[in-house]
This record gives sequence, C-alpha cells and structure tokens, in this order.
Amino acid sequence: MTRAKSLSSLFRAASKGAGGGDSPLVDFISSLNAAVPPSSTTTKRSLKPPKPAKKRLGDVEPFNLLLDPSSPPEVSSTQLRQQLTSILDDRTSSDVSPESEGTSSDNYSRSLDIQWLSELMSNANVPIKRKDTSRGKKQKWVFKNGQVPQSKQLIKFCGEKLGTEATLQFFGQLGRETGVKEYNALIAMCIDKARTTDCEEVALVEISKVYRHFKEMRKCGFQIDEVIYGQLLMFFIDREMVEEFHFFCGPIKDGNCNSIPRLGYYEMLLWISVNNEEMIRKLCDYIAADDNEDNLQLKENYLLALCESQRTDDLLQVLEIIDITKISDKHAATVFKALGRLSLESFTEKFLLTFKSLDHGAEKISRLIFSYASCIPNLVVEDVVLKFESLHMKFEITPSLESYKELIKFCCSSRKVQLALDIVNQISQDGLSLSIDMLNCILHALEENHECNLVRRIYSVICCHNLKPNAETFRRMISLSVKMKDFGGAYAMLSDSRKMNVKPVASMYNAIMAGYFREKKISAGLRVLKQMELDSVKPDPQTYSYLIGYCDREEDIIKYYEELKCSGITVTKHIFMSLVNAYAACGQFEKAKQVLLDEGVPVKSLNELRSALVSSLASNGQMADALDTYEEIKQSGGDLEPRAVLSLMECLHSERDLNLMLQLLEELNDQGYWIEGCCRVISFCVRKKHLSTAVHLLKQLKDKFCDDELAAEVLFDEAFAIIAEEEPADGQFGVDLLQAIKSDIGISPSRKCLDFILNACVKAKDLQNSLLIWKEYEIAGLPYNIFNFLRMYQALLACGDHKSAEAMRAKIPKDDPDVRDVIRAFQVTYPKSTTPAKANKWPQQQEHK
Repeated sequence: MTRAKSLSSLFRAASKGAGGGDSPLVDFISSLNAAVPPSSTTTKRSLKPPKPAKKRLGDVEPFNLLLDPSSPPEVSSTQLRQQLTSILDDRTSSDVSPESEGTSSDNYSRSLDIQWLSELMSNANVPIKRKDTSRGKKQKWVFKNGQVPQSKQLIKFCGEKLGTEATLQFFGQLGRETGVKEYNALIAMCIDKARTTDCEEVALVEISKVYRHFKEMRKCGFQIDEVIYGQLLMFFIDREMVEEFHFFCGPIKDGNCNSIPRLGYYEMLLWISVNNEEMIRKLCDYIAADDNEDNLQLKENYLLALCESQRTDDLLQVLEIIDITKISDKHAATVFKALGRLSLESFTEKFLLTFKSLDHGAEKISRLIFSYASCIPNLVVEDVVLKFESLHMKFEITPSLESYKELIKFCCSSRKVQLALDIVNQISQDGLSLSIDMLNCILHALEENHECNLVRRIYSVICCHNLKPNAETFRRMISLSVKMKDFGGAYAMLSDSRKMNVKPVASMYNAIMAGYFREKKISAGLRVLKQMELDSVKPDPQTYSYLIGYCDREEDIIKYYEELKCSGITVTKHIFMSLVNAYAACGQFEKAKQVLLDEGVPVKSLNELRSALVSSLASNGQMADALDTYEEIKQSGGDLEPRAVLSLMECLHSERDLNLMLQLLEELNDQGYWIEGCCRVISFCVRKKHLSTAVHLLKQLKDKFCDDELAAEVLFDEAFAIIAEEEPADGQFGVDLLQAIKSDIGISPSRKCLDFILNACVKAKDLQNSLLIWKEYEIAGLPYNIFNFLRMYQALLACGDHKSAEAMRAKIPKDDPDVRDVIRAFQVTYPKSTTPAKANKWPQQQEHK
C-alpha cells in the first residue's frame, strides 16, 4: 500500500477506534519523535482532493455523525502505528526539520543558543522603561492583556524557528505557563503550514501536531474554541477530506461540549463542497423535519450553511417548509440576508407578515428588513434606502433606532455621507432619540472621504438636539475644520467643548497645531503649545512628535526632546520617526542614522524606522545613502514600508533608474499602494519615453480594474495628461502610445485621452499628427464638440495652414461670446504669414459631426 493511498484509510480506521479517550492515532502521535531511520529519498505529492464518488460516509445519518458517540470495533493500536510509521519513515531530515518539533535535548539546547534568540531575549516585547530601571525588571517575561498582539507575534516567531513542541518547552523554561492563547497560536501555525504545503507527508505531520495539541488542551481543561477548530475543518472542507473531517469531530466535541451545533454548520459546507447530493438532501430533510425540537440549534446551523451557499433550489425547498418563527434572531438575520442576495422578495414579505401576525415586535422586524434590503445585489445605496423605507411603509412599521444605526453605517461604508445625514434628519422626524455614536460614525466617514465641508452641518445637529459629544467627537470636528483651513472655527469648537462639559484633551490641540505646521505657519503652531499651557493641558507623545518633526534647527530638536524626557512621557516610534525626519531636514544626516541605534528603539518598530530613514534621506537629496539603507534592509530580510517605497520612487529621475523603480514596484503587495506606485512608474516612463514598459504597466492596471472600467479610464487619461503637460511637447509619442494601447491592450481611447494628445500636437505645431488624432475621434465614435473645433482651428493656424483654418472656423458655432473671443485671440497670436504654408491634405469636405 502506498503512503498516499493509505492516508485516508488510516484516518478512517483511526476514527473507528476513537470512541475512547485514547485512540491508536493518539498513541502514534505521542511517538512521532521516536528515532525512525529515514530513507535517502523523499516522495512529494500535491494534496489532491478526493473525488466525491469515493466518499464512504454517504450512507450514515448526518446527525448521527455528530450526536451518536458509539463506535465500531477498535482497530489494533500496534497495527495502526506501524502503518502510520510506514507513511512517514522515508522523510529526509530536510523535510522534517522545518516542521518537526525538534524535541531532543541536544537539538533543543542548540536552538536556544542561536543569535536571533539571544537578541530576542534582550530586546523584543520588553516595555520601554526609564534608563534607571533595573536590568532585572527588563528581563521579566510577563504578558499582560495589553501585550496580547506582541505575545502572539513572539509565539509565531519561535514556532517558525524552533517548531511548536520546542516552543512550548521554551516558554516553560521562561516560567511562562502554556495557556489557551499559546495553544491557539501554535495550532493556527500548524494549520497554515498544512494549507500552504504541496507535500502530503508534511501536511500529515502538521495535522498530527494539531491532534496532539487538542489532546493536551483537554488534559489542561482548556476549551477548544471555534476560532481554532473552524480553521481546521475549513482546511478539510477545502480539500474535500471527508473521513479526516469526521475523525477530528470527536476530539473537538470532547474539548467543547457546546460545539455540536457549529459542527453541523461545517458538515453542511463539507457536503456542499464535495457535491454529495444524497447527504445534502438528508440534511435538508432533517432541517425541515418537525419531530425533534431538541436539536433546533443544529438545524439552524445546517440552514445557516445552506444560506451561505449557492444552492438556491435546495434553500427554496427548505424555506417552503420550515417554521421561520422558531429560528433564533441571529440566524433569522442570516436567512434574510440570503433572501436579499437571491432577490427573493416574495419569501421576504411572506416571512415578515408571519412575524407581524404573531406579534414578534417591530424592532425585530425592522432589523430583518435591513438585513434583506442591504444585501440585494446591483442596487445603488439610494435604492437600498428606498427599499428599506418602502417595506416599513408596506407593513406599517416604524423603523427602529437600531436598524437606523445600521443603515447609517451602511451609507458611511458606501461613502454616501450626505445620505447618512438625511437619515439622521429622518430619525429626528420619527421622534427617535439621536445618539452621538451615530454622528461619530459619520464624522469618521467624513475624514475618510475628505468631505470636510459637512462638519458644520453635523455640529449644527449636535447643538440643535442638545447631544452630549465626547472628546473624540470634538477632535474629529476640529480636525475637519483645520483641513478646511478654518482655524477660527476650530478654536471656537475648542472653546465650546468647555461649555458642553467636555474637558479639552491634547489631541484637540494637536489637530490645530498639525494644521498650522502643514501650512508652514510655525509661529502659529507654537502658539497652540502656549495655549495648552494656559489651559493646563499636558502635551502627549503626539504633541512632541509634531514639535520635533517640524523643527528646522538642531537646537530646537534637542530642546523638545529634553522636555519630553523630563516630562516622563514614553518615547514612541512616532517620536523616533520625527527625530529622523527633523535631523535629515536640518542636514544632520549622520545624526538621523544614529537615532536608530538608540537603546530605546523597539525592535518591532526597527523596520519602520529604517524605512522612515530611507524616505528622509531620499527626499533631502541623499539618494546614495537612501539606497544603501534600502539594501541593508533587504539583506537583513526586511521589507521597505509601502510609504517609503513611494517616497523613494518620487525621488528617482534619472534614465538609469527605471529598473530600480520596477524592482520597488514588485515590493508593493497591497493593491492600493501598488496602483499608486504603478502610476508613478508609468509617469516616469511617459516622461522618459519608455513606450513598451508604459504599455506593459497600463495593461497590468487594466487587469487590476477589470470590474471597474471607469477607474481604469481615469488612470489611462492621467498618462496622456502628462504628455499634454510636457515641455517641449511631443505629439508623436502620444500618438505612438495611443496606437500601442489600441493594438496591445485592446481598448478604445476616451475623449479626454484624444483631447490631451491633440493639445500636445498643437503645442508642438505637429499638423500631421493633429489630423491623425482628429480622425481618431470619428473612429472611436466620439462626436466633435466646440472644444475640439477650437483646438483643431488653433492647430491649423499654428502650422500656417490658414486656408484649412478658415474652413474649420466656418464650422464653429459662434453664438457664445467667449467662443468669439477665443477665435479672435487665436487670429492675433497666429497672424497670416507672407510665406505660404506647406500643402496639407485637409479634408475640406469634413462634415460637422
């Protein structure tokens, strides 16, 4: 029997023997690290999902798999161990070492002596203390609630270096008890490795570790939560591993007795994934059956999974039968979301009428209406709001405050802030109480969408309805006022905060200070600091970050940094970044580099600070040093922060920099940053006349925006706008780029694109290409407008073809006095020459389109 073919059969055998507390597989797992002589070769195979036709659990009642603990006769423990060992006994050391536990004492001791761990012990995850804090306190490994993210990062880091088993021993030596967080982090790491590997043996080892950790958690009395077992079951579902799925349901139930209903959710997803029609039909019948009220939660979870699938016919059959009133509120909302997604309005109205007739409460019905309306596909936000209102009117129900809140969040997330404010007015008209949380949500959307002008309207709502804003509300409103350069309004809000019994905090003043600094009004920004002193508001780290960051003298940098240390404020990474930027701006580049050597610099922030240094050096003309620092980051295994990548791109202007810009573009993994970086490289290529590279990048942009043609068109227009702005003008490159886009990318030019090229041709006095672009309007199906006629008239005059220009002028509508003024201005600028122009075959018969 080959190892690949025996994997599923061994799991089936193990599942049959898993009725007791210790299964044969568990016995095997405990001996995974025993000395097994590896063979000299390793066979790797992809994890191929088993075909649905070969599943052997199709004749088992679905609910019995989750509820019935009975098991068939047990398989021989020795036989199972031998078979499983035969699967793994030919792993080479290169295959085992990255994933294996490394539990032998010699290997473990050597692991703890390597350099990265020594550095980690002395620096990572240690809170920044005062210099006079004792070394003993610095070396304590205590993870408090505020340090959970750092703890997870450390566990992941150690797990990757040592293996999960050695990591547990390592934390034991540090006096750190292994808790749920540690187990969850290590289990998640095993699942991730199993998911990403192409080697079946490696995946088996990782899943075996998961099983062992489950058993250890049960022994410690820890509960196995869905956040962990859900990832494991989804791994089996994605790979259609039916037997393995049900094998692990046993230990999951043992580790969490309340998990049975949720296991039903994953079981339905499993059968849908493998297209097992028989099992799906049985589960649907089980959902619709009215003979067992005890397992209502299990039925709900089966239905929940069905709602999230694309099996519309099965869902419709179930919805025809089930009693919707028996479903919990939480899951009823999911059902209504599915009704919206499938546009099943008849079912929606039927269920809403049922709820209303049984007096289920207007608030619940209102929430369900929102769940339905917000999920209807292909509806603009305004139509979603209309559907929300019409259903409430149809069933004579007043929208609840909770559903209004959700509708406001929906509008804000869709960037329809004006509509959200209209809903706020509607809430007031309905006699419901407004809450400051609603307005804070809208203020956040205003900041995200840069719609600063609506802040006054929100402030008016607060005053009219006597709402009680908090400090964050005022900070947002002050910040929005500052972005509009309304510093007087910002100060007025700061004063009003006291009248509303809101104690001013440093963040309010910081918003005003930052605004003045951005406007280069340094003295006005420093007056804000004086005002803080008068108002007895202590500066915070952000205050000093602004003060240091905008210093233009080294003495001021030192002054504010000393004040910071004397105040006892913790030096944050943002302050270190401000020091880097300030020293670089003052020309003290070596001191900017030395900031990174400060003993207070957090190790986890070192890469960000290095990136800030690269950006500062580049923007201050030290490109050689910036590139050297960039290379150091790459050699140390780090990545340049996206903002620093964009900043570095902005400073590259030489012809030979194209390859470096393309290399930097590859480092941008986030799509938003990549698009911004790609546009910068395209701009570079257009200016330097790198036609083929520009076309290649434009094609990649088109692929990114395959579902958003309007966004792609805007980005393409920007490339041609650069051609129109360039001096000296080069209409020929614009024409070449246009032809390449048409032939290689297969898209038609927009009106703006042709306008930009025609403008460049006029500036270059290139009549031949002007005539060519003029014909392109007709080819693209774009009718000529007044601006096209005027621009072509200008081109003919500039090139000395006054005869053709007169023919063009005759076609221009002259009703508008501004048009007549432009024509006269062209005639003055391009007077008739005594030297006859070269003959141009201008189509005199060109008709007005």
